[in-house]
Amino acid sequence: MKSEIYYTALKTYDSDNTDGFTWKEYIDWTELFHLKELVSLDGNLNRLAFVLDLDASEVWDFIISDNGMLMFYFNSLDYVLNNVKEVPFFNLLAIIKEPEKEKADLSATYDFIGYDLIEIGGDTSALTNCGGFDETFLPKDLNIYGLISEYDMAKRIQKELPINNPEEEHTDCYLYEVWRHKSIGRKTN
Repeated sequence: MKSEIYYTALKTYDSDNTDGFTWKEYIDWTELFHLKELVSLDGNLNRLAFVLDLDASEVWDFIISDNGMLMFYFNSLDYVLNNVKEVPFFNLLAIIKEPEKEKADLSATYDFIGYDLIEIGGDTSALTNCGGFDETFLPKDLNIYGLISEYDMAKRIQKELPINNPEEEHTDCYLYEVWRHKSIGRKTN
């Protein structure tokens, strides 16, 4: 069964960040000292790059929901691109919910960034916005984008999080495969 690909455009979150939690504050809190940039699906850390008008009828043709919870993922790349025409920098992401072990074949236009674990019924990343779950994974297990690089490790963490942390929120998660567009929205050095 082929997985559906969703798209989103999220603000960048790196050392240039000045909104909310500064990069230094975030790195000090998480102890993820090796991060280059956070490319997470966490809605509190990597916010949508454009203003979403939920009163516009066209939105409802494209936005993805999960058990009544709106996810800021869309079923149309064109819809996302039309909304970021005036945005200078962002991460254009292609994502696959609950992927199979063999990655999607998106490498012609996207770079594989890693796997994220987002709580079911919410938008919090168990990997980068929960203060850590050291009995399940360590900061060093995350790549320079705050994600897990290897599928088997991501699946193990997904399975063990609720077992090792039964009283904790945000541990029952969906696994997402995350790809970032190679050029659209990217900062040039």
